[in-house]
Formats: sequence, C-alpha cells, structure tokens
Amino acid sequence: MHFHNGHIKLPGVRTYIDPHTYEDPNQAVHEFAKEIEASCITIERVIGAVCSGRLKLPGKREITPMYLGQFDHPNIIHLEGVVTKISKPVMIVTEYMENGSLDTFLKKNDGQFTVIQLVGMLRGIAAGMKYLSDMGYVHRDLAARNILINSNLVCKVSDFGLSRVLEDDPEAAYTTRGGKIPIRWTAPEAIAFRKFTSASDVWSYGIVMWEVVSYGERPYWEMTNQDVIKAVEEGYRLPSPMDCPAALYQLMLDCWQKDRNSRPKFDEIVNMLDKLIRNPSSLKTLVNASCRVSNLLAEHGSLGSGAYRSVGEWLEAIKMGRYTEIFMENGYSSMDAVAQVTLE
Repeated sequence: MHFHNGHIKLPGVRTYIDPHTYEDPNQAVHEFAKEIEASCITIERVIGAVCSGRLKLPGKREITPMYLGQFDHPNIIHLEGVVTKISKPVMIVTEYMENGSLDTFLKKNDGQFTVIQLVGMLRGIAAGMKYLSDMGYVHRDLAARNILINSNLVCKVSDFGLSRVLEDDPEAAYTTRGGKIPIRWTAPEAIAFRKFTSASDVWSYGIVMWEVVSYGERPYWEMTNQDVIKAVEEGYRLPSPMDCPAALYQLMLDCWQKDRNSRPKFDEIVNMLDKLIRNPSSLKTLVNASCRVSNLLAEHGSLGSGAYRSVGEWLEAIKMGRYTEIFMENGYSSMDAVAQVTLE
C-alpha cells in the first residue's frame, strides 16, 4: 500500500479520488485528464454551451468528439482530454454521441423499439452504474437527460455528481438546507438528510427505468416537487408505464424501497436484466391495465371532477389520454363515475 494525495491505494483495486481533495484543482485536472492542443480541435457546431466538431491528434486518425479521466467503461462517456492552455473558455472534450440525450431521443421515437431493445438500454446504464459504484463513486444526478446514446443505441452515463451548478436546471428544487437537487429522481433519504449513496443512485435508476419504458414521460407528470416529496414519503410510487413487462415494473418497485438497505445493488440489477434478455418470454407478461389505472386514480383523482368536461379531457390533462378507451370500456364515461373509483 502507498498513500496517494491523502488516499490509501490498494494494488489492483481502483477507487475514485475526489478532485476536490486536491489543494490545487489544476493538479487534479492534469493528473486525470490529457491536455489537448487547441489547434487540434475544429468546432463545427455550437448548441448552447456544448460544441460539436472534430479532433485530430498527431499520429492518430481524425475522430468526431462532442470528465471522467478516472473512468474507463463502455457505458461511461469517454473523456478525450481537456484544453486549458491559451483557451477561453476551458474545453472538456468527450466522445461524440450521435443521438444525444436519452430522454429527448425516446420522446422523438415513441413506441419505435422492441422491449428487448429497451431492456438493452437499461442494461447498459446499469452496467455503467455498477462500474461507478465499484469505484466508490456516487452519481447523485442519474436521470435519462444525463444518459447519452449513440447511433448503435449504446447508452453511456454522463453529467457526473451534480458537478454543474443547478441554478438554471428546471428539474432542481431548493431543499431546506439551501442546496438544489433533482427532486423527482432523488431518494427520500437524500432529499431529507442529503444522504447520497449508491443506494440512492439505485432509487434514481428506478426512475430512469420508468422514463425509458414510458418513452421519456415526465416522472410524476404535473405534480409539484413538494407534492412529489409528500406523496413518496406517504408510500406512493409511480404506476407502471403502459405495456410494461411485470418483471421490469417489479424491479422498479424494488429500487424504490423506502429502506435503502432493501434496494438491490447494481450488480444484482445487471444480473436480473441479463436473465431477462436471455429469456425474452419472461418479458411477455405485462402489468394489468386495470391496476395501472387504479394507481393513476390514486394520484390524480384529487384533481376534482368539476374541473373537466369529460373523462377524455381529464386524462389528456394528466397526459394519460391513451387510456380513454380503457375507461369507456369499463363503464367510466363520466367524471362522476370516475370520482367513485377507489383502489379496491
């Protein structure tokens, strides 16, 4: 064993080293990332604070790029290097992911993938998170918007550890201690006590599963962040997405166990998904539609029957218009009838 910047390193065991523990942050940058000459980069397109272009390193083929120097895994976004010399602003150069963020990609391609393809995406994300967990790294902001996907539908975990300031993030909300965290994706203990662990990342992964299977729907729809906190604390959990295999929804519920020690570990999640992929018939049993509707009513029944002229209008308001036919087939053709529905 030897000490490395205040950390004990074990031979053959890789652990994440927090750059914030360095007295000089620049030392951390240059220890974990390769410096790239600005002249090697040609910027072709600017999208907000993100640029895409081409990187040509001496003696290497030209590649198309778009943190992380400690991470090396096929499901973790790859860091090519940084540009810190004679460059304003400083640039972080990562691999280029053709299909962009996973949530936007799924919304654009609603219903276009097989269940096995969706499970493959989830398996990739889980494998990336297992790697981070094994390194002792807690992400804190796992969400579909922070997963990038390439042209081969390979998903890679990105945007690590709330490293950016969340002042302009619409998914962030103030906590009682003054910090900002993405409420809809965050485990109850992390919201209440700022207890972030791999187990809280597992909770977030369950939300990502829900996002993927629902093709990018917004978790908890139009509920306010405070309503989400209260509902989850009282035991409410997101209902199954439409046409969701029962095995996947059960895994989501396992990830959302209130007791963080009862949630599965990422290696267990990867193994579960591998079993499902090897046995596609296990994905044919879907969550019962009537159970899903009952769960929706538990959350949205409080909107009040007088506010909507029809059942269809109400369902559209909560972005569940696709279930109008189910309601009609079961005799719920008026808001008065809907108001009488209970979970029983």
